[in-house]
Amino acid sequence: MSTLAIGLLVVLVLILLLLAGLPVAFALGAVAIIFLVIFDGVSSIDVIADTLFGSLGEFALLSIPMFILMGAAIASSRAGSDLYEALERWFYKVPGGLIISNIGACSIFAALSGSSPATCAAIGKMGIPEMQKRGYPDSLATGAIAAGGTLGILIPPSITMIVYGIATETSIGRLFMAGIIPGLMLTGLFMAWSLYYAKRKGYHFKIGDTGYSWKEKFEILPKIIPFLLIIILILYALYGGIATPSEAAGVGAFVCITLVVFIYKMWNLREHWEILKSAMRESVMILMIIGTAALFSYMMSSLYITQSLAEWIATLDVNPWVLLLSINIFLIVAGLFLPPVAVIIMTAPTLLPMVEMIGFDPIWFGVMLTLNMEIGLITPPVGLNLYVINSIAPDVKLPTILWGALPFMICMLIGIALLIMFPGLATWLPDYMMGTAQY
Repeated sequence: MSTLAIGLLVVLVLILLLLAGLPVAFALGAVAIIFLVIFDGVSSIDVIADTLFGSLGEFALLSIPMFILMGAAIASSRAGSDLYEALERWFYKVPGGLIISNIGACSIFAALSGSSPATCAAIGKMGIPEMQKRGYPDSLATGAIAAGGTLGILIPPSITMIVYGIATETSIGRLFMAGIIPGLMLTGLFMAWSLYYAKRKGYHFKIGDTGYSWKEKFEILPKIIPFLLIIILILYALYGGIATPSEAAGVGAFVCITLVVFIYKMWNLREHWEILKSAMRESVMILMIIGTAALFSYMMSSLYITQSLAEWIATLDVNPWVLLLSINIFLIVAGLFLPPVAVIIMTAPTLLPMVEMIGFDPIWFGVMLTLNMEIGLITPPVGLNLYVINSIAPDVKLPTILWGALPFMICMLIGIALLIMFPGLATWLPDYMMGTAQY
């Protein structure tokens, strides 16, 4: 059997296990062990433990549970509802201001928590009923929250960016910086569509006769400004060379827990235990995927599958733009069935050499990959955000949520197209702040 045929068999077996409902980490580990034993012999079992645990020994991985802990602390408080309330008070006069407020709250809360489901739940619980109450269609109300929640994996600090940086050995600081402009661009596209739709349909609602006073606008800001300062300080610490990602994440987690205790009076130890349990559950899931994906990559390399695939692609006389389009389609399809972390761990080490071969920047590719993963979060059959929205708004059917999210998917595709046409959207800021990288 040829090497490429073995590779195809590996993919088919993996897909079958995933379709059977086996968790991603166990599916990756099982396929890796089975094919190592079959083609390299029983003696290959000796390297399994070293490979799996060795992949988890990198100090940079410590930033993942710390950022997750930071997000869990924020998600457990009223920070999300306060963000929503503050933005609503400032944008209520704008046509479609309620939608814009929700998207803005999603973008900020997603950056703080790094979790799309947590963002959908925190902002959606307040935002969706308010939009329904004021006459916005269910599709728009739910679709806006589902799409807004995806911004957390692009706007720093982003867990997926950390995973990509570790998987491809690229600078996490540069990736964070590279995500800022595309994140703001995508938020702007979401808001622009909402503003256009609201003006076309005539959605222009005010609170009572007089709206909000200046006092009401400013009185809520002291609750949310400290959390915004945390993002700024983390980014400053990373880009100013003051701290590593792990150190910045640890300090950020400590400060966030301290803030929710004093601002929201969370003195009950049981609430702290719930925060720790939530963070531990998500951290273990991601780290298990990383460990077994490393074992899977070792198997692919040991059987010479990765190298053969790269050599085969190198022999193809394909236009770089056609190859790039094919990679984007592949990533979108993969995102339909797998969570972002799994897709990045499994595909980035293989796809990056192809992308570099046709002359594209690895930092730019990390941002583009992340944009593709955002689409997967609001498209079935996985579409995690769709199910979260459906659980907090059970009166809205899943097809209605999907239909409402469709315009925002188009905004994401426009964002990907803009990023391909203007790579500087991702590379200019890190090069300006940190100097031009040499690869």
